[in-house]
Amino acid sequence: MKAVVLAAGKGSRLDPLTENRPKHLLPIGGKPLLDWLLLGLADINVTEVLLVTNYMEDKIREHVRDGSRFGLKVTYLKQEEMRGTADAFGVSKDFVGDDDFIGVYGDLYISHENLKKLYSKYEQNQTTMSVIPVDNPSQMGVVQLDGEKLKDIVEKPAPGTEPSNLANAGLFIFTPDIFKYISETKLSSRNELEITDSLKNMITAGEDIKVVNIDKKGWLDIGRPWNLLEINSSIFEDLESNIEGTIEEGAYLHGPIHIEKGARIRSGVYIEGPAYISSGCDIGPNCYIRPSSYLGKNVRVGNACEVKNSIIMEGTHIAHLSYVGDSIIGKNCNFGAGTITANIRFDKKNIKITIKDQKMDSGRRKIGVITGDNIQTGINVNFVPGVKIGSNAWISPGLTIYNDIKSGEFIQGSRDH
Repeated sequence: MKAVVLAAGKGSRLDPLTENRPKHLLPIGGKPLLDWLLLGLADINVTEVLLVTNYMEDKIREHVRDGSRFGLKVTYLKQEEMRGTADAFGVSKDFVGDDDFIGVYGDLYISHENLKKLYSKYEQNQTTMSVIPVDNPSQMGVVQLDGEKLKDIVEKPAPGTEPSNLANAGLFIFTPDIFKYISETKLSSRNELEITDSLKNMITAGEDIKVVNIDKKGWLDIGRPWNLLEINSSIFEDLESNIEGTIEEGAYLHGPIHIEKGARIRSGVYIEGPAYISSGCDIGPNCYIRPSSYLGKNVRVGNACEVKNSIIMEGTHIAHLSYVGDSIIGKNCNFGAGTITANIRFDKKNIKITIKDQKMDSGRRKIGVITGDNIQTGINVNFVPGVKIGSNAWISPGLTIYNDIKSGEFIQGSRDH
């Protein structure tokens, strides 16, 4: 079977993490998001994949190449004008031909078990969609069922009017008939061509769409920065220990820990799993690496630092006496000695983060800092919870950062609320 993966969007709600990479290549659980999906598709005997791309297409091509390392044959098609999910699937018509195919949003983490569940319920020549139970259905496309068949899809219904608590999970098996209904799809209120509207066209025409309820635990949407921490922690629940790096005498490792070949763990380091340490990392001495921490390739964590539940991307240097908690740090950053990422408010309320110029409640009590790439901080810089720092920003020593910093800014004075 073939699969079509939508990987065109930038993910502007994830800025500054997507300033220098597409969201599909953000690291979670030891590998980029897209890798998990491609490996899962290969695991259910998909042989060919079309990646529909646009934003930073060259980086996706450079990473995935021909797909052979995933056990797949991967080809690419650029969606020149991003007009919605229906249009993105529609451009795959020549690739698909006359066969049924899997269609999936590429900015999702979907466990292998969920992919297998959908595929096991699939019957030839039967369009099938997956749904998940959600706590807040008014924020998503919600389905109305007739037994195991789709009766209707309601986009973001008003609270209290939801037909169910089951939402579109962005994972489908389509028949070639979908292209007819895509061609009949009209622009939505968001001025996009939505695949859910194409499915509604099918229902109106009297065609049956089978619905499969998949496991919420094995499905997560990367829509906002804190989702990366949620997915990372979820994947690490199944992490198996694999120690290939150099562990000096006096270092202590507890729980499931993956340390790649070429990493060095110095004396006095205490690692509490689950944790993932990539090749080229140099940790310690006398550091504390706490659960759900991911350190990318060639990360340096200096003497007497603490890292907790964070994603630190490749090439970043966390200098001695620093604390990084519940944070996402981009590539090639340099945190000066004594840099502190505060991750909890004094009043213990949920942390709000600015997304596209609007403050949003993250639903989390603990979030540190979220940075782009190539950040430089002087010694003794403090970040208040939930601030975002754009790529290539510089921050002078001794400052407490209360507000977001734009890319390329050089901050020399204090920042007020």
